[in-house]
Amino acid sequence: MKIIGNTGLLIGALSAMLGAMPANATTLESVKQKGFVQCGVSQGSPGFSLPDAQNNWTGMDVDFCRAVAAAVFNDPKKVKFTPLSAKERFTALQSGEVDILSRTSTWTMSRDTSMGLLFAGVLYYDGQGFMVKKSLGIDSALKLDGAAVCAGTGTTTELNVSDYFNAKGLKFTSVAIDDSNQLRQAYEEGRCDVLTSDQSVLYSERLQLKAPDDHVVLPEIISKEPLGPATRQGDDQWFNIVKWTYFALLTAEEDGITSSNVDEMQKSTNPEIQRLLGVKNADGTAAGFGSGIGVDEDWVVHIVKGVGNYGEIFDRNLGDKSELKIARGKNALWKDGGLQYAPPIR
Repeated sequence: MKIIGNTGLLIGALSAMLGAMPANATTLESVKQKGFVQCGVSQGSPGFSLPDAQNNWTGMDVDFCRAVAAAVFNDPKKVKFTPLSAKERFTALQSGEVDILSRTSTWTMSRDTSMGLLFAGVLYYDGQGFMVKKSLGIDSALKLDGAAVCAGTGTTTELNVSDYFNAKGLKFTSVAIDDSNQLRQAYEEGRCDVLTSDQSVLYSERLQLKAPDDHVVLPEIISKEPLGPATRQGDDQWFNIVKWTYFALLTAEEDGITSSNVDEMQKSTNPEIQRLLGVKNADGTAAGFGSGIGVDEDWVVHIVKGVGNYGEIFDRNLGDKSELKIARGKNALWKDGGLQYAPPIR
């Protein structure tokens, strides 16, 4: 049972029965009371969320949670990570075990409606693909007729595979496994011919195989997979903090504000940058965008100092500065031909 703040055992019991936390902005109060953000992440996906031997986490999803912690506490380290399987991730958020789910989760209508979730934005635009052993000599998903396909239990990938194979008139055998590590092991041991997941995840999984160069990610993309962080419904303030943290990361990149120049950028006379960074007016007042969501006026300064802007996060975890070397592609800013676009902070 999860007790929120001082609402008492009765509210806690009702919350557990309903499978969700009580509304009226209790999450921020709970987070401040315990002194950290509890973030649900994957059990290990390079580039997105991965612990080392000392349990130090890295990845894009991890850095997003640190950005939220920086916005709330002015300290990106005030976050704890809960590794979750695909099957248990939504229950953990609904029950209050975690405050944010930042775990390569696809934004879908059913998850928005029947599961009581709110997706704060699309942190990474992805699509489902297939990985096979090079020794099979397969260069297209259209040649997978009769294949055994490994997919994660409780994910959109299971339905997507079925839809794709049925539409193409191909037969397949599904091998559904809950744990991501066991899923990768099953593929490597030959219990299935194909591993399917979001294409970015496949590149991550490939790095963890014993002989990465013996495997190839096929070119076909069979679905839209908008991946993003989610909160529980019924707490608009917390949802706004998470949502606008995402938008702030994008806006900072668009305005050229980085972890190395954010202090200097606070001296800018550009009104948009002044609003974003909470620069005070001559009378000592600020625009009020931080207070409007329950954080400090210079909340974006805290974020950028703590984790950088969206581009910095992408580059070090997925892009040119990472092992994955994934191109920005659809995840470039709108002005660079991509899909990443933030509403104005004004």
